[in-house]
Amino acid sequence: MASRTLSRVKFKPDLRSAKGTTIQRGLTIRFLRILTLIFLDVISLILACKLAVFLGTPLESPWTKQTSFLLLVLTVEIGLIAAQGLYKAGIFRRNYPALIKAVSLSGILLLLIAFLYEPESYVSRSTFLLFWFFSVAFICAGRCIFDVTTRLLRKKGAIRYPVFLISDIEDQESHIRLIEQENCYTVQGISDSKCLDRANREQTLEYLRNQGIVEALVSWNSIKNRLYVCWNFQTAGITLRILPTQNTIFHPKSVVWMIGEVPCMTIPAPIIAGSDFWVKRCFDLCCSIILLVILSPVYLLITLLIKLDSPGPIFFKQERIGLHCKKFKIWKFRTMVVNAEKMQKDLEAKNEIKDGVLFKLKNDPRITRVGTFLRRYSLDELPQVFNVLLGQMSLVGPRPLPLRDVEKFQTGHFIRQEVLPGITGLWQVSGRSNIDNFEDAVKLDLSYIENWSLWLDLKILLKTVQVVLRKTGAY
Repeated sequence: MASRTLSRVKFKPDLRSAKGTTIQRGLTIRFLRILTLIFLDVISLILACKLAVFLGTPLESPWTKQTSFLLLVLTVEIGLIAAQGLYKAGIFRRNYPALIKAVSLSGILLLLIAFLYEPESYVSRSTFLLFWFFSVAFICAGRCIFDVTTRLLRKKGAIRYPVFLISDIEDQESHIRLIEQENCYTVQGISDSKCLDRANREQTLEYLRNQGIVEALVSWNSIKNRLYVCWNFQTAGITLRILPTQNTIFHPKSVVWMIGEVPCMTIPAPIIAGSDFWVKRCFDLCCSIILLVILSPVYLLITLLIKLDSPGPIFFKQERIGLHCKKFKIWKFRTMVVNAEKMQKDLEAKNEIKDGVLFKLKNDPRITRVGTFLRRYSLDELPQVFNVLLGQMSLVGPRPLPLRDVEKFQTGHFIRQEVLPGITGLWQVSGRSNIDNFEDAVKLDLSYIENWSLWLDLKILLKTVQVVLRKTGAY
């Protein structure tokens, strides 16, 4: 089965890479909503301030006369409301208790600033209390007017998000009822979980992009065994909302979103799809060039040692299986005798990996004296910087494996081939060669793919230096 899969490979980009510069779908409506809410809050606060000064006890103070202090009031008030997440959609913007709390806290903060900045120029107590009361009343009234207007417009079919439902046939009716409760979606299509199968996935995503779908609402039963689907929606700029079922397990990148009274899991699309991945590629290229310049004396020294130690070429080039099972030549400093690959057949019986997918042998007789030293400090991997420059590898990612290993893959193992392979990865910094079961290594690769971020890559690179210096699990 594995060999058939390899023979049908077509070039595709890394799972985390967008097919083009894609702006998050539905961003315009969200941006206009936030701007409208901020505008209403600013008008409410200005009216509250003017009315409080007019009705309150007159007192000479720069806080009631200078425009700069009004700007400070607006900045503090709006900033605290935003910090509480009250400009988000749905129940967040309608959270009136939290809104009152944010306005009250900002009032106390402004009072403290006024005392510390101008202790001799107070605002009268009546003016302060009236400002607080009018601020709460006007802002809450503004939100209420905004909600009523929004509902009326949505009843007429305006400012609705076009969505696509993917759910098992028996659950579709209940999920549609749930979606209708929110009264902000237009369901433009429905399909069952088969549309997310490997054979249909590309066609489904292309259809969603062409139809201008902003959000995909997917039942947990349709996605739980398809971890890579989350990345496909992200790189398409489509927000993924996972509809709940019993015993739902939350995805690590998810946030909770309410549809009516029901909490649902949402995996939001980035503002610019694939931007993090292209930053990663730029980082790889820059670091590779810097490493080549800095380590050039080390390369020359290793070259000399290999030549003096044993006959044969300096570099070892081996065919490995990379992104989407595409074959490429990986570069290493030679650490074994020239006929090492032929000798492996005689050593298969001594393989220390329990399930036999990988081949590892602690005291491998094929390794040269210099090779032992190079492997202990992972110096044999240094030429793979050229693979990174050629775009065949990344600094961090699942390790590319030989054809012999990939041919023994089960179906679930191929997920690790969906992303660009790396010089180091979560597997390498979590035990290196001490891991004696391929399934454990795959779990680490899956964890990396699921939780990938630029920060995770940096942590793995730093951890790699620590592991290499300690010679943890190296042989």
